[in-house]
Amino acid sequence: MDKLSYQTLQEAGYDGYLLKEAPERVIQFGEGNFMRAFVDYFIDNMNEKADFNSKVVLVQPIAPIPGAFDLKNALNEQDGLYTLYLRGCENGEKVNKKRIISCVSRCLNSYTDFDAVMDCAKNPELRFISCNTTEAGITYDPACRFEDRPASSYPGKLTQFLYQRFLTFGNKPGKGFIILACELIDDNGKELEKCVLKYASQWNLGEDFIHWLQSENVFCSTLVDRIVTGFPRAEASALNEENGYEDNAMDTGEVFGFWVIEGPQSIKDELPIEKAGLPILVTDDHKPYKQRKVRILNGAHTSMVLGAYLSGQDIVRDCMEDTVIQGFMNQAIYQEIIPTLTLPKEELEDFAASVTERFKNPYIDHALLSISLNSTSKWKARVLPSLKGYIEKTGTLPACLTASLAFYIAFYNGKELTESGLTATRPEGSKYQISDDRSILEFYDAHKNDSPEELVHAVCTQTGFWGMDLTTLPGLEEAVCEDLRTIREKGAYALMQDCLNK
Repeated sequence: MDKLSYQTLQEAGYDGYLLKEAPERVIQFGEGNFMRAFVDYFIDNMNEKADFNSKVVLVQPIAPIPGAFDLKNALNEQDGLYTLYLRGCENGEKVNKKRIISCVSRCLNSYTDFDAVMDCAKNPELRFISCNTTEAGITYDPACRFEDRPASSYPGKLTQFLYQRFLTFGNKPGKGFIILACELIDDNGKELEKCVLKYASQWNLGEDFIHWLQSENVFCSTLVDRIVTGFPRAEASALNEENGYEDNAMDTGEVFGFWVIEGPQSIKDELPIEKAGLPILVTDDHKPYKQRKVRILNGAHTSMVLGAYLSGQDIVRDCMEDTVIQGFMNQAIYQEIIPTLTLPKEELEDFAASVTERFKNPYIDHALLSISLNSTSKWKARVLPSLKGYIEKTGTLPACLTASLAFYIAFYNGKELTESGLTATRPEGSKYQISDDRSILEFYDAHKNDSPEELVHAVCTQTGFWGMDLTTLPGLEEAVCEDLRTIREKGAYALMQDCLNK
């Protein structure tokens, strides 16, 4: 079977949208599944629907691993083409959309193709930089040197690239970049800019360069939202057979996608978002939208999954088929979380409705145990702010969010600590492993034989977990004790039912 290529598609009589030639106007640090199913999907749509007429140069920010599969080679052998499947539910109906993405021109590696990457900075057409180098990518490493080929940190690599741009076009206005950071950290664009400015100073690149960085470049913090499931290994052979070509860069994700870009409205003059009808919002403050995602989407996960797992469920989709579990989640979202948020109620409820559809996705088996990883920090970031906000607003405890703390404690009440984690037992007798920071697992191991009162008090007063003493929240300790007793005597499912009756 021939590899996916423009020639293969031409010979097969393919009549779908393709953009074979266009200037390289975007360079993207990060060639992984997420960026190709998110940013590059949007660019491909802007090319088709709004004549954006732009190709994307992908850059691998890490050195190739000898003997490992190399996506760079796979993409280059396929003329930058790959098949993207977006699958899920829309308006209650199953959706399976296939699109051949043709916006990628080539893929480079920042280590083996250093000079070629730097040459991209000399391209007068280049205007946008997008990046996702993982949460650990935006870090300042003072050991990086300007002479390195390349600098080891991503901000160091970017500084080298931007300096080459400055040397080439420094005196010409409009030759800086709109930089779209997509890493999953707070204020990703601002943090990236801070690191770049540190390197510019450390490497003595000059005040003119620093002025150019700040006056001619826009570092945008962004919020990205799409579940991307990557290469469909189990289905790949069947899909290749169906398509009539071999695609080693195939990608899959959910239908839902939303991108919030914090920056000036003038960005829309250059990115034809509205003409292409894309779910991309340019705003002067992305934080309310991040809060919405963290508190509703992630908060719904964290408040529900541990109780659902103790109730015998294994994947998110099945939880949505249980009226009690879905009812518990909906009560938490609509009655306890949404009232604490600042965006308009209608916007929040629309987003909440999309969350339920996303959780019902028939194409994604999202395991509850995988969501349970590091639940301590997740509960602190995703649920505690809503619980506190509800108490401040109403003077009472939110039943479901309070119960979620009891579910967390019951789930973490393991009995055997090993090198691989803390082992606990489900009510029906099967064992599962709790994964979290070692110090947290050791804490629960030390309290494994506590009474409900002892265990809840120990957890609530563990300020290292929560950044505060939870016993200072009126009535919380007593309510969680009662909920934990219910879980031990009647089960987690019974507690969910009780919450719906309050």
